[in-house]
Amino acid sequence: MMITILLLHGLCSLFLVGALSHQAAATWRRAPLAGRPAGVVSGFAAVRAPLYARSIAISYVLTMVLGDVVYGPYRVDVKTMLFDLQLWPWNGLFEIKEHLVALGFFLLAPYLSLWRRPQETAQVRSRRLLTTVLAAIVWHALLAGHLLNNLKGVGF
Repeated sequence: MMITILLLHGLCSLFLVGALSHQAAATWRRAPLAGRPAGVVSGFAAVRAPLYARSIAISYVLTMVLGDVVYGPYRVDVKTMLFDLQLWPWNGLFEIKEHLVALGFFLLAPYLSLWRRPQETAQVRSRRLLTTVLAAIVWHALLAGHLLNNLKGVGF
């Protein structure tokens, strides 16, 4: 059962990384030049931003809840092994992941507020910065979780 939850957690993480990376790339795109066809990155902004932001927030919370379910066995199995083998950097990597994900959770409210009316140009820099920070957090969380799972997976 724990392996199934861990796999669901990983799949949700992949969706979240893809969605936030897509949105972050869209915030950094340039406006297409007149007379030139729009490129791939220019098409990133063709989504309905408020709905997209809500789906990202729901996915973030779902991924975090699934991670919380796996956290208990992780603390018992994997962290014990990391301490026994004195793999302090790997343990620290997960500690940083925990803190960043919690910080990202508290950034979801301002994130949703900023994406409620994306046509307002006064908030462009704030949306760009916050979306990029959230994308960096979920990328770190995905990579750290994947590396630690490869070191010793929960339930194996």
